[in-house]
Amino acid sequence: MSITTEKKIQWCPGCGNFGIYNAFKSVLEKNIDEGRLKKENIVILSGIGCYGYITNYYDINSFHATHGRIPPLATGIKLANPSLSVIAFVGDGDAYAEGMSHTIHAARRNTDIKLIVHDNGVYGLTTGQFTPTSPRGFKGRSTPFGNVENPINPITLMLVARATFVARGFCGDIKHLEYILERAIFHKGFSFVDILQPCVTFNDTYSFYRSRVYKLEDTDYRTDQYEKAILKSLEFDDRIPIGIFYEKEEESFEEAIRGTHNYFYERQVPDISEIVREMI
Repeated sequence: MSITTEKKIQWCPGCGNFGIYNAFKSVLEKNIDEGRLKKENIVILSGIGCYGYITNYYDINSFHATHGRIPPLATGIKLANPSLSVIAFVGDGDAYAEGMSHTIHAARRNTDIKLIVHDNGVYGLTTGQFTPTSPRGFKGRSTPFGNVENPINPITLMLVARATFVARGFCGDIKHLEYILERAIFHKGFSFVDILQPCVTFNDTYSFYRSRVYKLEDTDYRTDQYEKAILKSLEFDDRIPIGIFYEKEEESFEEAIRGTHNYFYERQVPDISEIVREMI
C-alpha cells in the first residue's frame, strides 16, 4: 500500500529530513501491510520549519499547526478519539523554544502521543539562527560571533519530565531509526524521539555525528533503569549514544481521564444540540 503523495519534496538535496521521511515511510508501510496499523486510524501532525512539509508527503490524515503548539493539538486529538495513532513531528525550535512548556507537560502527563523531533540545531527555514540545541560557539545569522548560551539536553529533559519512552536517533542510520520509530509508535504512553538531523545548508553535522554515534543496543545497556538512563543521557562529547534510553509502561493520560470522567466517554450523544441545551 502506497502512503505517499505526488507532492514535490522541497528539502535541499542531502537534507537530514529525507532520512526521517524514508524511515517513517518504511515503518508505516510495513505495519499497515501486516495489519498492525490501520491507515485510516493514523493522524500525523507538523508545525513550522523546513521539516513541517513532511505532512504534505504522506497520504495520511494530517494537521499543520502553529509554531510550538503541536503537543496540545495532538493531546486533544487523542482525547477526542483514543483509538487513533497520533504521531507528531516537531523541530528543535518547535519543541524546545516556543513549545518547551507544551513538550514538558505532554511528557509528565504521559499523553499517548508520539513526538518525533527533527533536531538540526538551527532555524533552517529562516536561514540559520541558533536554537536551544545549538552548541556553544555556534556561528549563525543571529550569532555571527558565536552562540554564548549553553544548549539544552533533550534526553535529560524528557527523562526528568518523566516521559515513559525516551530515545535518540540519527537520520544517517535509517535502519536503526526505523527500529526506534517502530518501538516508539507501539509504546503505550508518551513516546519521545530526538533525531540528530543535519542541515546541509546552515549546520552540516554529518561527519561530526558519523564519527561519534554508537548504538546502545550494541552494548549491555538496559532500558528499564531510570537513574542509569539519566547518567547515560549526559554523554554527548567524543561519543554520542543513540537508541532507546528508557521505556516503562504506566497509565496514560487518556486512560486516567477515562477513569475519572467516564461519563463523557460512555454517554452516547445523538446531537450536539443536546449538549447546548444542557449548558443553557
